[in-house]
Amino acid sequence: MCPMKKSKAIHYQLDPVNANAHLLHVSCRIPRPDAKGQQLSLPAWIPGSYLIREFARHIVWLKAECNGQPVAVEKIDKATWLCAPVQGELLIRYEVYAFDLSVRGAYFDSQRLFFNGTSVFLQVAGQGSRACIVDILPPKADDCKGWRVATALPRLDAPKHGFGTYIADDYDELIDHPVEIGHFDQIEFKANGVAHELVIAGRHSADLKRLARDMKKICAAQIDFFGGKAPFERYVFLVLAVGDGYGGLEHRASTALICSRDDLPRKGQSGISDAYRTFLGLVSHEYFHTWNVKRIKPAAFVPYELSRENYTRLLWAFEGITSYYDDLFLLRCGLIGIDDYLKLLAQTMTGVQRGAGRLKQTLEESSLDAWSKYYRQDENSPNSLVSYYTKGALAALLLDLQIRRQTRGRKSLDDVMYGLWQHYLDSPRGVSETEWEQIAGQITGLPLQSLFDRLLRSTEELPLADALAAFAIELQLRPAESAADKGGKYLCDELSRLAQRPVLGVRSASDAGVVKLTHVLDGGAAQAAGLAANDVLIALDGLRVTPANLDKMIENRAAGDTLLVHAFRRDELMTFKLTLKPAAADTVALRLADQADAGQLALRQGWLGRPDNLVKSE
Repeated sequence: MCPMKKSKAIHYQLDPVNANAHLLHVSCRIPRPDAKGQQLSLPAWIPGSYLIREFARHIVWLKAECNGQPVAVEKIDKATWLCAPVQGELLIRYEVYAFDLSVRGAYFDSQRLFFNGTSVFLQVAGQGSRACIVDILPPKADDCKGWRVATALPRLDAPKHGFGTYIADDYDELIDHPVEIGHFDQIEFKANGVAHELVIAGRHSADLKRLARDMKKICAAQIDFFGGKAPFERYVFLVLAVGDGYGGLEHRASTALICSRDDLPRKGQSGISDAYRTFLGLVSHEYFHTWNVKRIKPAAFVPYELSRENYTRLLWAFEGITSYYDDLFLLRCGLIGIDDYLKLLAQTMTGVQRGAGRLKQTLEESSLDAWSKYYRQDENSPNSLVSYYTKGALAALLLDLQIRRQTRGRKSLDDVMYGLWQHYLDSPRGVSETEWEQIAGQITGLPLQSLFDRLLRSTEELPLADALAAFAIELQLRPAESAADKGGKYLCDELSRLAQRPVLGVRSASDAGVVKLTHVLDGGAAQAAGLAANDVLIALDGLRVTPANLDKMIENRAAGDTLLVHAFRRDELMTFKLTLKPAAADTVALRLADQADAGQLALRQGWLGRPDNLVKSE
């Protein structure tokens, strides 16, 4: 950084002062504050997670000074402070409570410190384009000795993995590099000549070399997909391994992930288990976002307005298409086989099919309502909304298949994504609300309007079976074998028995040894009987209900049987007459058709590749 730019930079310092109280002290030096009074604010949300999270509520206190003298500060709304006019450098000091164990916020205890800039760095109004300097200080507690730093934030004078000074070109870059601090394992690899680092915090027994080998395949395949040149010089995967967890958040040159430690492969394990495949799918998803949302993004996000909701109808294209490609890349780079991929795809279809919300909310509405519905789900959500992740992935699938079929394999969704990348590679603007569809039509040369209308602006059932049949793939829609059946298993027998399998039409959870209803599904037996979410089941026909015996009690009855149900609603014991209904055909399985003509085989090979080129999973 040149001396002139450094002298004008906003200078932050982060000091982890108290691990036991989860407190960080942060300072912000502003060399040239606004002469009329400097306004400061903390973001209300973090890009990639579309919910107002009110990060400013974690600021415990805030003070200002200039030339060693106190400066009056007025809080003018929930996340904004106004400092009185001063002559000279303005220094802001504040305390942040950090106890959000997620990929979105800040967390500090005696085991680790993790933070996103949106949770700790105040934005200086009118100076967002100024360079930022950050001094990260080591914790002083004995428990924190030997801690290291992992981040994609560029270093100024900090040693590798060390405390010291880091830099960012502007505020937007500053808050787009999460930081992991503590004891962690790490391994490096190169994909297409670009340095990548995997960092794992938390207890685990992962085979780091195998992880690096497998993740390198995913990264190289995606870099090739977008033209062979990565849009970053270095990339960091920040992983927290816990007992039970799953999630990720994308950034411009890194991603923060949470996974169950059992999802990670151990030394000596061969093949790819379902759990490890889940982790690799998460890696693939967040890495694909490097292009699709971090750089190709909705115009509504250019620039991000971090104090309020940024509405767009295009989340289906950025999250849904990414959800389509995440598992597909596991297939393309040889980590899973075609049967495994079809199983994953069928499970996605099953998830969509089991929600009545698919018949009530369109994909565009789902995208627009992310702030108020998808990220604020309640007991009625399966009945009222559809996920732009999962249905968006199916929309991407249908779009891909139609393009391939109508162009006889000459074009695909791949061409659309690469074309979008080329179009927005050097563009400072984002994709307008209608532009994505227009560009897809231009690149493919196809009239896609009616398909887009059906996929995005309609609640009609998706034509999945017909679309897949053109690729010699058979779709089976059947009732579930049990409550644990997530789909993906193609059945030839017992279909007539399953069609009469009795179900309650609920989702439930074990709560202190009792069965608590979490969701009562539209059209189900429980809803017809008057049961509601949060009811606690006590007995069926006079016999005690437990989490261990509920499924068996229902399976031993027949559709049409009437049961006497006792349940607590709040603290009142209530009685219901419930008539069991047969299980709906809401479970999907896929398989390669036994019979296929040359055209179908060519299309399928172009989409999925040759089975003999792909490894088989466990």
